Amino acid sequence: MGDMGDMAKRERVVRMSVEQPLWRALAGYRVLAMIYAVGLFAAAHDEFARPWLAVGFFAVLVVWTLATLPRVAGAAACTRRFLTADLALALTGILLTPVADAAERVHAGGPTLPSIWTAGSVLAFAIKGGWRWAALASTLVAVANLVERGAPARDTVHNVILVWVASIAIGYVVEVARASERTLARALEIEAATRERERLARDIHDSVLQVLAMVQRRGAVIGGEAAELGRMAGEQEVALRTLVSGGLVPVSRASRDTARGVAVRAEDGDGDEDGDTPADDGPVDLRSLLAPYAGALVGLAEPGAPVPLAPAAAREVAAAVGAALDNVRRHAGERARAWILVEDEPDQVIVTVRDDGPGIPEGRLAQAEGEGRLGVALSIRGRLRDLGGSAELISVPGQGTEVELKVPRQTENGHDPRGKAEQQR
Repeated sequence: MGDMGDMAKRERVVRMSVEQPLWRALAGYRVLAMIYAVGLFAAAHDEFARPWLAVGFFAVLVVWTLATLPRVAGAAACTRRFLTADLALALTGILLTPVADAAERVHAGGPTLPSIWTAGSVLAFAIKGGWRWAALASTLVAVANLVERGAPARDTVHNVILVWVASIAIGYVVEVARASERTLARALEIEAATRERERLARDIHDSVLQVLAMVQRRGAVIGGEAAELGRMAGEQEVALRTLVSGGLVPVSRASRDTARGVAVRAEDGDGDEDGDTPADDGPVDLRSLLAPYAGALVGLAEPGAPVPLAPAAAREVAAAVGAALDNVRRHAGERARAWILVEDEPDQVIVTVRDDGPGIPEGRLAQAEGEGRLGVALSIRGRLRDLGGSAELISVPGQGTEVELKVPRQTENGHDPRGKAEQQR
């Protein structure tokens, strides 16, 4: 029931999108602007030098406006191909004006054939692609108006600047609104995940954790093989308690869409029929990959916020940590304790694995590499080197061993290990 409620809440966020009212308003504006342009022509058709040319244009304009109303019903249907054709019709109408209308009316500042209908095309660019697309469309309209008049008249410049400023402002507002929606969707996902984790924690605490604790206590009392079973139950209890109380919230699809959603939808046509669907992997929370290593003998300390890395980089770092823990069990003993510390720095992610074992004698690593045992060299250092990072091993005999893994935000090959979505935030 809780999942259904959370899904319904996220769906309400989508329905509350600020875009939908804008698209509906744009559809209404296009129809009213079309009627207005036709009315202007009807009132002064006898003054036109070639009225038949204007009639032909308005016939196309009326059919196009009514036929494409579904296209301006939302961002998905309003593709780049449609926007290009729509703006081309508006520009054609502007450039046809001096051919169809009388020269005196054109020089006197008479309206163009599409009149204010042109603004609808520019506003479609603004709503679909933000202020950059709006600037491009309004600039093309400005050039067409200047060509139509033959000189930068005062009223022409005034109208051009008005459309330019208004469309860019609307495009910017749309981008800000979309960012706010994504933030709200992410907050709702975190809230839903937190509530679900709390519910699972209550259920697990009332059942599984209590059973494991009882097995641990009874095993210690009985002794023998039961003691070993109790010890294993105790380790599982600690690991399970860490998972249900650690507060790990993986980087969600809504977060990936933050970088891609509007930016990709604006720049790549929202996956329209032009075949511009982006292919990009979102970041992964490194904490969620390291959490399974935590247990009775392995402590995990991580930041309270997600530590995003590109999937490949996150997997390599987690594998290096696993290799370090394997070395702890192999060389320090099954009962040796280890600690994992995750630090999220502005320019790099640092993961430190430390143990309380006897340490590594001086020269032992070089000897192991010479004998062909390359666990540290390949499993740890090699992985980090491929990411443009480093692995430093510090060991003092009798004081344990510490492995420090560093992954830079900008790798040597120019790719950010956080993933493209995180870079664009």
